[in-house]
Amino acid sequence: MCERQRCVWCNLKNPIYVNYHDREWSQPRFDDAYLYEMLILESFQAGLSWECVLNKREHFRIAYDGFDWDKVSAYGEEKIAVLMNDQGIIRNKLKIRASIKNSKIFKRIREEYGSFYDYLKTFTGDEIRYETDKTTNDWSDAISKDLKGRGMSFVGSTIIYSYLQAIGMINSHEKACFMHKDVKENL
Repeated sequence: MCERQRCVWCNLKNPIYVNYHDREWSQPRFDDAYLYEMLILESFQAGLSWECVLNKREHFRIAYDGFDWDKVSAYGEEKIAVLMNDQGIIRNKLKIRASIKNSKIFKRIREEYGSFYDYLKTFTGDEIRYETDKTTNDWSDAISKDLKGRGMSFVGSTIIYSYLQAIGMINSHEKACFMHKDVKENL
C-alpha cells in the first residue's frame, strides 16, 4: 500500500501533525474564532517548532478558556501565575503577557473593521496566494508592521507568514504533496 506523499516538514510519526497537515493547514478558514486561536498559537511559536505548539494545542484551549478573547483580554496577574505553572502549555512569561495584550488589540481591530478577516483583506485584497519556499512576503511584512504599530508583540513577518499559511490565505503545499493537486500556480 502506497502512503500519500505530504509536505516534507510533516512528521509522519505524529498523528496530530499529519491530521493538521491533511485537514487544516492552508485550508481557507476565516471565522474570527479560528483566526484568533491561530494568532495566539502562532505567537507562541516564536523560537519554537510549530509541532511543539500543535502538540500542546488542546491544553492551550483549556488553559485559555476556549480561546475566548474577552476572557483572555481580562487576564490579570493571578491568571498569569496560573498559566506560568501550567506544564501543558508553553510557559514563557513574555509570550503569555503578549497574548493578553494581543487579545485586547485583536478586539479593537474587530471593532474597527467588523471582523479580523475584514482587517486582513485590506492587505490581501481577499486573494489566496499559492507559493512555496518562502518565509515572508509583502503581505506578511505589511500586516506585521501594522500589528506592531498597534502594539502587538510576537507578530514578526515570519510569524505572520506562518499564520497566513495556517489560515489558508497562503497555500504552500509542496508540489510533491497530495494536497498540492488543488493549487493553481501563480502566473
